[in-house]
Amino acid sequence: MSFKRNIEKYLNVWKLSDNRKPLIIRGARQVGKTTLIRDFAKTYQYRIILNLEKPNDRSYFEDFDDVQTILEALLLANAIPSSAIADTLLFIDEIQESPKVIQLLRYFYEELPELHVISAGSLLEFAMQKVPSFPVGRVEFLYLHPLNFQEYLEAIGKQALLEHLHTVPVRAVAHKLLMDTFHRYAIIGGMPEVIKMDVQQQNLSDLPRIYESIWGTYKSDVEKYTSNDTERKIIKHLMDTAPLYLDERVKFQGFGNSNYRSREVGEAFRTLDDAKIIRLIYPTTDLHPPLKTDLKKSPRLQFLDTGLVNYSLGIQLEMLAMDDLNSAYKGAVIPHLITQELISLQSISAHKPNFWVREKTQSNAEVDLLFTNHDLVIPIEIKSGGTGSLKSLHQFIDAADHPYAIRMYAGVFKVEQAMTPNKKPYLLMNLPYYLGTCLPLYIEWFVQQKL
Repeated sequence: MSFKRNIEKYLNVWKLSDNRKPLIIRGARQVGKTTLIRDFAKTYQYRIILNLEKPNDRSYFEDFDDVQTILEALLLANAIPSSAIADTLLFIDEIQESPKVIQLLRYFYEELPELHVISAGSLLEFAMQKVPSFPVGRVEFLYLHPLNFQEYLEAIGKQALLEHLHTVPVRAVAHKLLMDTFHRYAIIGGMPEVIKMDVQQQNLSDLPRIYESIWGTYKSDVEKYTSNDTERKIIKHLMDTAPLYLDERVKFQGFGNSNYRSREVGEAFRTLDDAKIIRLIYPTTDLHPPLKTDLKKSPRLQFLDTGLVNYSLGIQLEMLAMDDLNSAYKGAVIPHLITQELISLQSISAHKPNFWVREKTQSNAEVDLLFTNHDLVIPIEIKSGGTGSLKSLHQFIDAADHPYAIRMYAGVFKVEQAMTPNKKPYLLMNLPYYLGTCLPLYIEWFVQQKL
């Protein structure tokens, strides 16, 4: 069972490009990279699929040093005529196993531009460090994430709901069904294997072994991330304790009631960030683009997948009975998931969103997310309740030079004229949680509205 992924549109553009470069698909383990490219390979007349974890597949690159000879050997082994190179895809999976092959990508680009080359792998950041001369400017990147809510609707066959999701503004008639479906997605997350099992069995009791297998795989990969026993122990400690800190900004010193120093914990977190398992989301104090990340301030933790976090915290059964997931794990689950949704839209870059802080005596403020639209920075708060509870959002609006703000909550879509306690009027767009992946569309529409 394979799923349609939004990244496929970028693959099709790449295939037809006149200036096509070897493509590297990046992302954590088990987000669907191999399945994605194997499905895409079917659009070619010929395909050569290699897995560098297999010695026989690796031998092509170990036995020969120039790409012309390597290609000749591959064509011969796969009975592909040399005249068909332009309709042949070479897919090199698990490319992190061979720094030499990563380096050779530049020569595929320079000497065999007619051949379509895609590679994929996990832990690529670490493999790249071992490449003497990385082919900068000779390769392209695409980033794959867990399935977002749009992709989830497609995966479970809810085409009608998907059409409603893409209608701006969303019609009230679809709200309850979209909320109910999003509720399930928020509980189980977007890992392909989890969704596949849930589609087949539709029972939460069948999922724990899959979560355990995925998280266990990441833990066993620790050996590949680290260079010494101390770092290994720290990373294992972070992976065991970090989900407990979903609801707060973190300090590195003594993290998780440990005796580890700030520098040790920071380096370990950055290693997990490189592996795309736990990302560090930093604040900004800016009100205008471009937003400058403030690395001196405490970050939030962003995990690869909310479903994995829910499983680690043991809250999935509790969430199943909730009407409004805003209260799940101290109000941290939905902001985490909407941040994950925004990250999922980043297919051509590794950009991470920011949140906003103002740290002054007696007037601290923190806004959940910021979204840059042209010359505007739009604040996004994720919470239920009345507009009077939006204290931090109001501080941002008072300081900003535009009147636009967004609140994501469990209610229906609506735009209302509001006022801060300092009497500054503004427009508040209230969006249901399920519209996280549609934020760019809604913000384009929203900024055309007038007070």
